Amino acid sequence: MSVYCKHFELRRQPFKITPDTSLFYTGGQRGAALEALVYSVQRGEGITKVVGEVGSGKTMLCRMLALKLPHKVEFVYLNNPRISAQLLPHVVAMELNLPVTNSQSRVEVIQRLQHYLITQHKAGRQVVILAEEAQSMPLDTLEEIRLLTNLETDQNKLIQIVLFGQPELDDLLERSEIRQLKDRITFNLYLRSFNVQDIQHYLNFRMTLAGYRGKNIFNRSSAKLIHRYSNGLLRRINVIADKTLLSSFSRGEFRIAHKDIVNAALDSDFHKPYSKSALVISFLVSVLLLGAGLANASINTPQEIHHLIHQEK
Repeated sequence: MSVYCKHFELRRQPFKITPDTSLFYTGGQRGAALEALVYSVQRGEGITKVVGEVGSGKTMLCRMLALKLPHKVEFVYLNNPRISAQLLPHVVAMELNLPVTNSQSRVEVIQRLQHYLITQHKAGRQVVILAEEAQSMPLDTLEEIRLLTNLETDQNKLIQIVLFGQPELDDLLERSEIRQLKDRITFNLYLRSFNVQDIQHYLNFRMTLAGYRGKNIFNRSSAKLIHRYSNGLLRRINVIADKTLLSSFSRGEFRIAHKDIVNAALDSDFHKPYSKSALVISFLVSVLLLGAGLANASINTPQEIHHLIHQEK
């Protein structure tokens, strides 16, 4: 737990980078995107594509989808985009706990997969592949994904696929070599960046879930500044907010100052034009010093930590 949690009376860290489904925020159209994903999978139409910038919340959405769908849906996670086309059927079969080996031919594995999928379909169950970082997949692997959707009955697809990727995925799908894959995509979802209002609501929502009970600590002005440095991307928002709270704590304050946000953003290399005369203390150094201070029993108050961080100014 972060050192500032006790200061702000938080039960947990509100802005960890690792996706935490218990902190899922439905604003910024993320809730609507999740509902659309659930609908597309339950329809069983084949392939759905989700596109968003780096750090826009695709992994969180992927994990929420797995939680939102009923237990009759079985998931295969593909989080390694470098899987070769030859090994893709083997990986899918192994993720489904089918008794296959790398020495078996593609045809053998596909036959075993089809038998399993038909059995699941008769039992009223679905199998869904969730493929992350799809923009980094080789073209022949993407083509192999398309071929998996050929596994079907007279009326239904036996397997659904959700591709999560950055905007480069759209460029990739324009390639003539995989134009048939693009034609198989029945749902296209785009995750937009958060606007200022989204950011303000998101930050205070997270603080509340983490246990904060005071007046909203992030106002519109601070949200506007965070938007400027984060471009509305969730990962950047979380990084800046986390370091901002640390800065406020180090000064012994319970309010967020603009300098806390600016220092946090610049330390994270989220650069915007600023005055060369501005003195910015590196948060990396600050955190290291903070850790050293906390290891020393004689340095244990926000004021002492603030002095330790800024004593060379």
